[in-house]
Amino acid sequence: MFHGRRILLIIGGGIAAYKSLQLIREFQKKGATVVPVMTRGAAEFVTPLSVAALSKNKVFKDLFDLNDESEMGHIELSRSSDLIVVAPATANLMAKMAFGVASDLASTLLLATDTPVLIAPAMNVRMWEHPATQNNVKILMKNGIHFSGPEEGDMACGEFGFGRMSEPEAIVKAASEILINGPLRNKHILITSGPTHEPIDPVRYIANRSSGNQGSAIANALIALGAKVTFISGPSISEMPKNCHIIKVETAIEMLKAVKSAIPCDVAIFSAAVSDWRVENQNINKIKKNGLNDGLKINFVENPDILKTISNLEHNRPKLVIGFAAETDNLLKNATEKRNSKGCDWILLNDVSPETGIMGGEENQITLISSSENEEWPRMSKSAVANQLAKKIVDLGI
Repeated sequence: MFHGRRILLIIGGGIAAYKSLQLIREFQKKGATVVPVMTRGAAEFVTPLSVAALSKNKVFKDLFDLNDESEMGHIELSRSSDLIVVAPATANLMAKMAFGVASDLASTLLLATDTPVLIAPAMNVRMWEHPATQNNVKILMKNGIHFSGPEEGDMACGEFGFGRMSEPEAIVKAASEILINGPLRNKHILITSGPTHEPIDPVRYIANRSSGNQGSAIANALIALGAKVTFISGPSISEMPKNCHIIKVETAIEMLKAVKSAIPCDVAIFSAAVSDWRVENQNINKIKKNGLNDGLKINFVENPDILKTISNLEHNRPKLVIGFAAETDNLLKNATEKRNSKGCDWILLNDVSPETGIMGGEENQITLISSSENEEWPRMSKSAVANQLAKKIVDLGI
């Protein structure tokens, strides 16, 4: 369940912070990446160096660290993960969450996020039982915050009762249940990704610079929301998503066949950079340059249009069909015409001019084009683009 997932772990300032080190290990054992955030109080109980060493990631601590803000702003940090876990969640941090106080990095992230949040309360039994804390618990539950614990037991202060932070294994189990029961549970989503390779002879082929990174990021974002994903990928250099059905193909014809075999589905997202053309007559043997003084002549024929084929199905057409338009000029005009000619519901336009570095890179800049609007998104990481697209799909209520 956690392979390919990204957990933002906020470590609060309580004695139970020492358990966060084991919690990082438990998430990693399940295949998750852990990005840590520490409050000032947390640093009194565990060192940032220990947390960074175990998580293998930078520890974020200060809202006003300009270097962090230039590399990854607090808004993106709050939304670039599949789940936010607060452990330990102190009474102070819970109060900030309940009343929307944003006084440090941790509380600002929690106020800015649209990602599911799981908290593991840890405090003295009297603090937990205090009417103010119990009122805060009610507010947080009403706001959709998930809880793990607290448990009953001996306290570091010598008292006994409810207030102990849940053990790391219990927190991981609660996190798993949240990811399984996401808003896209029981929805089947088909995604194509990567380039296609169109053979010229046994050793040469026609291809493009697509890395497949955007398709993999979209798959991970949708899986995190509980979707059942069929991932159809051409020869990609990107890491394949986990916890989904993967079909690997080479050519456009193979990709179309795989897409048809995966239907019916609720949503189809065509992010693959499919070659428009293939060689008319593939050579069985390697082409030699001997005797080709006049140059090599290759005849091409048009490949099937996968996006148009699926968009115009009479039976079993997905409720939402999304295509990508990789353009270098007349961006909005060309992408709008593509949406109209293909018959899909949404087109995600991106500028792949060489100077943008988007094709094969780590970032993307999208304009979502539908029948009713052109919605421009800021340039952001491909994982953030994936989360934004996933949110749009959820909001549509497919």
